[in-house]
Amino acid sequence: MTFALSDPINDPDTLPRMFAWVTSARAETLEDVSFFSGAALNHLHLLLRREEVPKALLRDRLALRAAEACVAFSGRLERAGELRDAVHFLRPGDLPGPGGEAFVGWRRAVEGSVSVKALSRALPTFETCQIATWLDAGNGAPVTRAAVVLEAVLTEAPRAEVPTLILADAALAQALGWDHIVPLLAAGLKRTDLRKRGHDLRLACHRAVTASAVEIVRLAADLAWRSAHLEAVAPRLRARGASGAVKMFLTRDAVAPSALPLPDRAARRLCDRLVDLGAVRELTGRDTFRLYGV
Repeated sequence: MTFALSDPINDPDTLPRMFAWVTSARAETLEDVSFFSGAALNHLHLLLRREEVPKALLRDRLALRAAEACVAFSGRLERAGELRDAVHFLRPGDLPGPGGEAFVGWRRAVEGSVSVKALSRALPTFETCQIATWLDAGNGAPVTRAAVVLEAVLTEAPRAEVPTLILADAALAQALGWDHIVPLLAAGLKRTDLRKRGHDLRLACHRAVTASAVEIVRLAADLAWRSAHLEAVAPRLRARGASGAVKMFLTRDAVAPSALPLPDRAARRLCDRLVDLGAVRELTGRDTFRLYGV
């Protein structure tokens, strides 16, 4: 059975919104914060099952947000635009730099399944057996498992913020039965939280999960609407290779015209056409070396 974009099951406007009480109440005890994080995760879990949410695109954009947070934890000042440039304009043989490496690591982590094998590809500096040991360190409820893994990795590798947070989010995803990592912890934690342990770290993780889940729900609704609009205008595109280009925009945070399956000039024209149609945005504000995204 197929549904038109206007049908309620595929209409982005029908996506459920997070209950206001999840963020309006002030929680102090571990019992309270775990209740609110559980409610937020339950809402996010239901949202991620909706067909109209572009899950690969959402994860890729969240990977950028997580990388930006990790770069800030390490004391660097690179913002999202600089991280995009470091990855999307990388030439063969070039190194992306610390910020770019963080973004590459997060992108690989969210692309693959939640498995030791997939995580070993995203974290090549760690042994597969070590990754498996860390993932098995946590037990109990999802956020508790993530906090235990976070503490275990931080204890052994205190400066490895990116692998630590990827593994903690992987533990969370495994506990929730998700097929892919959804970056939650990095953007919600503060730099000082990474020095906490035990009870205090669990409190920080619950709060981080709640705050991030609320933002992800908002972002998912926005991307669902934008993706639906792109799919609606796609039949009006006449360029050969346009369908492949649309698929790339629906799964990637940002795309350079040179990466599209069209000749350079045709790719630039297609991007300009999509901007005119309001289906994608130019993300850099530059006249050259541009990037586009939903």
